[in-house]
Order: sequence, then C-alpha cells, then structure tokens
Amino acid sequence: MFGLFRRQDPRFKDEGNALLARVKTQRNGEVIPVRLSKTSEMSSVDGGYFVRKALVGPETFDQAVLEVTLNRGHKVKLATVDGGELLPVSEWE
Repeated sequence: MFGLFRRQDPRFKDEGNALLARVKTQRNGEVIPVRLSKTSEMSSVDGGYFVRKALVGPETFDQAVLEVTLNRGHKVKLATVDGGELLPVSEWE
C-alpha cells in the first residue's frame, strides 16, 4: 500500500498517461527520448506493470533496450538499460 505514495524515480517524468525518459547510448552517446504509455505499452504483472522497449537512435542508429518494472501506481520500482544509461530529468535540455 505504501508503494502508491512513493516518489517517482528522478530519471522519469510523469506526464498524465505516459512516463517520459531519456536514454544516452553507450556507443556514440546519442540521447534518445522515450515515451512509455501507461495505457497501451505496459503489461500487467504480479503487483504492477512491466514494459520492455527496444530503442534505435535516429542519427547514429545506436541500439538500446529499456526494461522498466512499475508498481500499481505507475511508480518505477526498477529500470535497466542494456546498451546505454538513463539520464536524470535534471540533466534534460
């Protein structure tokens, strides 16, 4: 129950029906904006939601895979990136 009141991960921005993030690729350092829809992209799992999103940079074609596990209140519990890193919202331009 208390998970519903936790703060959002500082690497994600809550925008109503979506979560926004930015992934910086390992290979060339390209920043890829990511939008995770709360209504159509998330799979229901025990105690919350899960989403896996394959990313391709539009300029360098760098690839990364973002995996996010959320609680029922759409707060991020775990987020991993294969082939890059998540940037904190405070570093977005």
